[in-house]
Amino acid sequence: MKRHVSKGITPEIAANLAEIAAMDDASIDLSDMPEVTDWSNAVRGKFYRPVKQQLTLRLDADVVHWFKTHADGERGYQTKINAALRRFVEEEIAREKAA
Repeated sequence: MKRHVSKGITPEIAANLAEIAAMDDASIDLSDMPEVTDWSNAVRGKFYRPVKQQLTLRLDADVVHWFKTHADGERGYQTKINAALRRFVEEEIAREKAA
């Protein structure tokens, strides 16, 4: 199992987390966290994250430049490209269903 430790976690916190992870469920004190029995306001899919697939993709330089200049920092451009592709796919699916 691959484990990711954030750069912001100190060795002390990492040790505490490892200790908690090693505990069995019955020994964890949940007295300050009452069980939720009313799920009427629950939102389905709120924390869903689709599986990502890493690949090599060649795009026109001007397209990449546009996304990079319209993204929130250098790292957000791939997310914007993914969102644009997702909108396109959803529109195509809707067209196929309407036909």
